Amino acid sequence: MIHIKSQGLAPELHVQSWLNTPEPLSLSNLRGKVVVIHAFQMLCPGCVSHGIPQANAIHALYPSDEVQVIGLHAVFEHHQVMNVEALKAFADEYRLPFPIAVDEPSTTGSIPQTMKTYQMRGTPTLIILDQHGYLRLNHFGRLTDMQVGNFIGYLLAETKKPLSLSQSNKSPGNQHRPKIDDDTCLI
Repeated sequence: MIHIKSQGLAPELHVQSWLNTPEPLSLSNLRGKVVVIHAFQMLCPGCVSHGIPQANAIHALYPSDEVQVIGLHAVFEHHQVMNVEALKAFADEYRLPFPIAVDEPSTTGSIPQTMKTYQMRGTPTLIILDQHGYLRLNHFGRLTDMQVGNFIGYLLAETKKPLSLSQSNKSPGNQHRPKIDDDTCLI
């Protein structure tokens, strides 16, 4: 189930390093955009088969001035093999175009800092922030592309003015002449 209710202002990410961005990103600087964070690990089957392709699709579909996709590499197991150099090769092989944050490792355990801050249960985890920086979704596991697209569309529509429908087809001359094209049959 997707929860629309705000869960409070999202805390900043704890990032060791960034890939695919000339400068570090800050969630506070991304206000005005919906922010989609896909937390993943390179050796997570669900991340590779579903989460990463979904993040790529979101990045390709939505304008960058409306939606910002961020990958969050949150390693909580196999630390020695999932290092930054391996992630660079992985991002290159999978042609990941969006910025990727490397979660700051913990100094006291195996759970990295952002993963702990956001109380993630594992990977893949999808986190979505609204345009005001509020945490609106924190979901562990798979959501369908339709569910995610619907949720992002809902958040984008929250700050938009209602559409005013054109009345051009209701002129007296069109009242009894059907108009048919590839998309519609107008009465």
